[in-house]
Amino acid sequence: MIDNTINDTSRIKDARYLSKVIKADEAAALIPHKAQIGFSGFVGAGSPLYIPIAIANRAQKLHEAGQEYKISIYSGASTDVDLDGILAKANCVEFRTPFNTDPNMRGRINAGETRYLDVHLSSLAWQVECGYFGDMDFAVIEISGITEDGKLIPTTSVGNNQAWLNAAKKVILELNIHQPKELEGFHDIYVQAKPPFREPIPLKTARDRIGSPYMSVDFDKVVGVVLSSTEDRLNRFTPLDEVSIAIGDNVAKFFAAEEAAGRLPKGKLLPLQSGIGNVANAVLAALSKAGYKGLECYSEVIQDGMLDLVKDGTVDLASASALSLSPTAVEEFRKNVDFYKEHIILRPQEISNSPELVRRLGVVAMNGMLEADIYGNINSTNVMGTQMMNGIGGSGDFARNGYLSLFLTPSVAKGGAISAIVPFVSHVDHTEHDTMVVVTEYGYADLRGCSPRERAQKMIAIAHPDYRDMLQDYFDRACAQPKPGHTPHILSEALSWHDRFNKTGSMKK
Repeated sequence: MIDNTINDTSRIKDARYLSKVIKADEAAALIPHKAQIGFSGFVGAGSPLYIPIAIANRAQKLHEAGQEYKISIYSGASTDVDLDGILAKANCVEFRTPFNTDPNMRGRINAGETRYLDVHLSSLAWQVECGYFGDMDFAVIEISGITEDGKLIPTTSVGNNQAWLNAAKKVILELNIHQPKELEGFHDIYVQAKPPFREPIPLKTARDRIGSPYMSVDFDKVVGVVLSSTEDRLNRFTPLDEVSIAIGDNVAKFFAAEEAAGRLPKGKLLPLQSGIGNVANAVLAALSKAGYKGLECYSEVIQDGMLDLVKDGTVDLASASALSLSPTAVEEFRKNVDFYKEHIILRPQEISNSPELVRRLGVVAMNGMLEADIYGNINSTNVMGTQMMNGIGGSGDFARNGYLSLFLTPSVAKGGAISAIVPFVSHVDHTEHDTMVVVTEYGYADLRGCSPRERAQKMIAIAHPDYRDMLQDYFDRACAQPKPGHTPHILSEALSWHDRFNKTGSMKK
């Protein structure tokens, strides 16, 4: 809900901006049909919320009057229900990229009503800046303050904010007075030049700061500053269950084996990247339980589990692009914000997800997935090959370039009706070449140095018991063909499990 009574301008230290203060509906009125808009926001953190609500209200009125009104949305990653969700409900989104988790937007995408482009998170900013998608008409960016010299203080995410401020013809700022003032100083904003003038990124450790604590903007491009007071989308994680705990423990066992083999530094590992969700939280909890101290993380998102590890000393430094916290964790963060400022750095996603830096730092990548096949190909995005879930996000940035690449998943979904290990994935996001280790609650499959047939046996071993015999039968018959080849498949059956699920509601025979 928009609160039009907010008039606290105390966070606007540059008096020039006071003349630009407008209401949310006035800001929405500036945005025409067919506008391309770069919104701030990364996994629900740092999204402007008043302006999207006002845009949705305007769109509904125009639609009721028989007029067309649709916009294109560019963001950092997923946003808030009061951005993606409310605009999808208003049916005013023509195009969306690069990542989405809102069910209403997902419905529009899968119905073909909203065009969707799934992009590696490290890539979108420079593609926009180089003109791949035409002109960006507006940037709508949430901030927590404006300094005396006109610099912008980010909020709980950085994402693609600076890139949108640079690329957009016009800028609307949403100044959220609910965000802690103490956020000033958390950020490290570094801007890369466009090719052919791009230089090596001068970051050698996860704790290096190479940019500015502030974002910058051309004052003349700013057409409005909207005052708001609202929380981020608060992610609520369910308590860890036996399956996620088992997956976390298996990751810890793998790390212990790598340390024993001399492939990871003992007690320190290498900078860790972790996806979002309960399995990721379980992995982080397993590292604490294993007794690690002083770890570094170079990731996209800091969620509850990472905050806990910073607090207990398991993690000494966490670099990311956003904070994605539950209500309890938000309270903890606000209470001890000065402590966390010493241990957390928030960066643009071009930097947090940079393939150059992921490879240089030797990041250990840990990401979720929808399904894997017996040879190690990974599907992260499309349910049954056709229905977009969320998107590839940053998993590709880290998986292809990481020192180690782990994919984590429960062995089954939908109460056991879907196996996460299948003969052949219905959609490929990460090929077998980028998959080193797959982890389920039944163990880990270390695929490094293995031929396809060796990989298949390791993958079958970590599948759910209800599906192991079916997988082994498929593999054995594929190998028994007259010309099984290097990667044995029975083409007429390779996707039969998905076909069976679509027809019967279960992959089981």
